[in-house]
Amino acid sequence: MCNNNNNSNSSCIAEILNVILVLQQNACCESGLDSCDRPTLGGGPNCLVCNTRPIMIFTCCSNGTPLAMPATKDLSATPTDIVESSRVFRVEKLDGNCCTCRVLIDNQDLNCSNPYIATNSFFTIDLNCVCAIKCLTDTYVDCVC
Repeated sequence: MCNNNNNSNSSCIAEILNVILVLQQNACCESGLDSCDRPTLGGGPNCLVCNTRPIMIFTCCSNGTPLAMPATKDLSATPTDIVESSRVFRVEKLDGNCCTCRVLIDNQDLNCSNPYIATNSFFTIDLNCVCAIKCLTDTYVDCVC
């Protein structure tokens, strides 16, 4: 798929990410098949309402290593304030073959059952350079609009 000029305006990855985006926008908590394109968002026994299907992204030249992006929770942060990176993302916008994702970080609060925290770090990726995505368990992520 990467650097492939097949005159196609869409890809299977773009289609799946579009399904995920629509599901997140309509957040439903029923569970279904365990695949990236299952028709509803559903959580496990600890998650009654899901609003996110977290994904990992594998680029064409990553040699099997998921993409990692820097993250910060502070809106006023500068590049020197970035304290960690993450390989887990939330689809926020899809425009043709461009996908904007929010970086999610691990939740360090042991009293909270939600595994991820939303950050104020975003990136846009050209889906022509993505060869695979991995969908993680549907969950609730606080502070996503």
